[in-house]
Amino acid sequence: MSGVYLDYNGAAPLDPRVLEAMLPLLTEGVGNASSVHRFGRLQAAAVDEAREHVADLVGGRPGHVVFTAGATEANNLALRGMVEGEQRKRSRVLVSAVEHASVLETARWVAAQGLAKVDVIPVAGGGFVEPESVESMMGPDVMLVSVMAANSETGVLNPIAEIAKRVHAGGAIFHCDATQIVGRVAFDLETVGADLVSVSGHKICGPGGVGALVGTRRSLLRVRPVIHGGGHERGLRSGSINVAGVAGFGAAARLASEERNDEAPRVARLRDRLVQELRQRIPDIQENGNTDRRLPNTTNVRFAGADSDAVLVNMDPVAVSTGSACSSGSIEPSEVLQAMGLSREAAFESIRFSLGRFTTPDDIDIAVRKTVTAVSYVRDMTYTEAVNAAS
Repeated sequence: MSGVYLDYNGAAPLDPRVLEAMLPLLTEGVGNASSVHRFGRLQAAAVDEAREHVADLVGGRPGHVVFTAGATEANNLALRGMVEGEQRKRSRVLVSAVEHASVLETARWVAAQGLAKVDVIPVAGGGFVEPESVESMMGPDVMLVSVMAANSETGVLNPIAEIAKRVHAGGAIFHCDATQIVGRVAFDLETVGADLVSVSGHKICGPGGVGALVGTRRSLLRVRPVIHGGGHERGLRSGSINVAGVAGFGAAARLASEERNDEAPRVARLRDRLVQELRQRIPDIQENGNTDRRLPNTTNVRFAGADSDAVLVNMDPVAVSTGSACSSGSIEPSEVLQAMGLSREAAFESIRFSLGRFTTPDDIDIAVRKTVTAVSYVRDMTYTEAVNAAS
């Protein structure tokens, strides 16, 4: 891979070992996994193996894994499926202000359709949801609460176990988007107390276009499908299974579980070195979000006086991001950073660095040099433009 890739929270590079697990199914595999003939049974066996690995990754049960086309679909299934399944027994949904677009936009759609009332849980200045805030908003009309485990833009971790207790005390279902946390920080569905969990393959060095909704038996029984057809996945998701993709997801889940304890501290050291060297060489920078409770691979940095898009353009071949990949190209500043209290200007000056399995010390050296050069250039250009405008 040419260049320096520091955008793992957007999409992680495919691990060659994952590709190796997928190749036989791509080149030799044939048959529908739902078919009863020998070809179909071979496909189904590959899916069943992957189901076990994905279940292990989140502490769930294989029979409670529903494969989807990604975490976006899983989030849609969790929110829409739960709301439509409740049949107005309860009529309110709570989502945090810093959720992924696939949760926030689905919640807005649910509200616009009149299916449920949606209230947004605010976050503290550090970017995390306080359990007390959730508790204060609970009531007998709340059916579902959705709070992510780790934010994709800042890496900030939420106290989801404490939040789950408050949610269950109010008799509601707790959904957790665990897309960013799995493979980086220990996560166990039962220990956390999550009823529904969304995960994705391409965040853990697996293939894109495959994810899963994992839940408890009780919670899955209350979900209704949002894609109708043959009911291939436990009756909750129709469509022939992407067997090669699912097998790759399973392989990636297995590797993430096996290697997390070694990978996480190594990546954290590289992340901390990156920030330290940037602070030494660039004035007026700050990290966004609570740095004491975040993913080991992520930092979101504001470079005051330097527009982030302009900085990114001048950082090639280093790949970083201004925020969530699903919001790239938007002319609006990050909703997440603004929900944390940052001004529009500060949000427009912020860049996310997210490291991962294949990040090396040399990558950090190059990233530091390119960032210093790009920020200095953009700041100088901004100053020159301001002087010219004044004259």
